[in-house]
Amino acid sequence: MKLSQFKFKLPEDRIALYPTFHRDESRLMVLHKKSGDIEHRQYFKDILDYFDDKDVFIFNDTKVFPARLYGNKEKTGARIEVFLLRELNEELRLWDVLVDPARKIRIGNKLYFGEDDSMVAEVIDNTTSRGRTLRFLYDGNHEDFKAALYALGEAPLPRFIKRESEPDDFERFQCIFAKNEGAVTAPTSGLHFSRELMKRMEIKGIDFAFITLHCGLGNFREIDVEDLTKHKTDSEEMFVGADACRIVNTAKDGGHKVCAVGTTVQRAIESAVGTDGHLKEFEGWTNKFIFPPYDFGVADSMVANFYLPHSTLLMLTAAFGGYDLVMEGYKQALKEGYRFGTYGDAMLILND
Repeated sequence: MKLSQFKFKLPEDRIALYPTFHRDESRLMVLHKKSGDIEHRQYFKDILDYFDDKDVFIFNDTKVFPARLYGNKEKTGARIEVFLLRELNEELRLWDVLVDPARKIRIGNKLYFGEDDSMVAEVIDNTTSRGRTLRFLYDGNHEDFKAALYALGEAPLPRFIKRESEPDDFERFQCIFAKNEGAVTAPTSGLHFSRELMKRMEIKGIDFAFITLHCGLGNFREIDVEDLTKHKTDSEEMFVGADACRIVNTAKDGGHKVCAVGTTVQRAIESAVGTDGHLKEFEGWTNKFIFPPYDFGVADSMVANFYLPHSTLLMLTAAFGGYDLVMEGYKQALKEGYRFGTYGDAMLILND
């Protein structure tokens, strides 16, 4: 497959700037792989109609932290955006970050954060053209430091959501089942699930399995090669525990549906599947890049969002649903007024 095969014209006003008021009331498109039929449902919560007792949904329970903060450079006072990627060393308070504008920042520069410059960081390494290692200067314990650092940050909404951050963003940019901190962007397909919907799923007898994949900015990085076999994705930390394996494998052995909620779940479970099609325990990193054609080993259904052109997320969705059917779904989505992106509408792909 070529990069150009995932190009389509997406008007800017079709990118959702805000989520629906109720999480489970975004729209839902349903693709049936075998028949090629496409259904348009009014609400995401209609997903209940397609699953039964002992079917399983696999969720990514990673938790987003407030990764975007703004500081001022010493002497010049220049405003610098700092995007926290991950903590490198707890004791030394070292963080891997991106800075913007990168050209203004050099090793040895100090950055000041907060209205009273209460947080100070020093640049100690230039790791890439944009990346830096910062050492935060803070005298308190680690728990207090993290609290102070996060109080300065805001929800790390993707760049294509072109508006200022708002107080409600951080709560809505978090799945209701988020538990394990470490992501700098949300597993967006999980944002459609409300507490009410999950309770109704439980009553219907549907089981839940939780894995963790800490979503990184690689999900939004531009692909700069036409031949997709030459693209390399960023590695992300992931965990698949014994409980998730037991729940998923029991469902598969019993002939029940297994639904992967989002592309991050698909990448995680496809990184941890055995040759027998069973999910295996896993703790480590994955840089798995999935594009058509690909033979999936675990899930037989999938929840996805409507992703942007040329995105790796669209490529994985097309690999699961079939390129022609998924791209026809996108064509209809554009025609029927579906919303795209992180806060957009949802797609359910079924094997039947």
